[in-house]
Amino acid sequence: MLYRFRIILDAEEDVFRDIEIMSKNTLEDLHNTILQSFGFDGTEMASFYISDDEWNQGEEISQFDVTEGTGSVRLMNETTLDSVVSEAQTKLIYVYDFFSMWTFLVELAEIAEPDPQMDYPNLLFVHGQLPTAAPEKEFQAEEDDLGLDYDDDFDVDDYDDLSFDENWN
Repeated sequence: MLYRFRIILDAEEDVFRDIEIMSKNTLEDLHNTILQSFGFDGTEMASFYISDDEWNQGEEISQFDVTEGTGSVRLMNETTLDSVVSEAQTKLIYVYDFFSMWTFLVELAEIAEPDPQMDYPNLLFVHGQLPTAAPEKEFQAEEDDLGLDYDDDFDVDDYDDLSFDENWN
């Protein structure tokens, strides 16, 4: 089967690519297709993350095993698209260059029959230009279950009034 994906840069401006790729291709093949379609040189590390419908980041599928044998990790070159993407599971998050954090939302748009006259992967559509730098990310902690405001627990002025011995354990 043929998978048609829309890969959207997680940014304010609309920047996306539509690609076709065979369902038996690996995530490494999809990774390489994304690199080429957005014009990256491919010198930085990347990972895919299985995502739910709310775009929450789930299990990582890594480009390389950096665990040094301490755990099992799924690798892009060993993971076929049809093993992680289906009609029921349509979303992945793709992160390229962990210092810049280029983040893309990858969504399966359609499953179709391949055209025997075509070569795949195939870049179908290009919209928008990639900015010169990755969009800024705002990382926020989730609100705690107790609803406490930790800013009220610490008063800098009170700390200065403590004697030297009280400042140390």
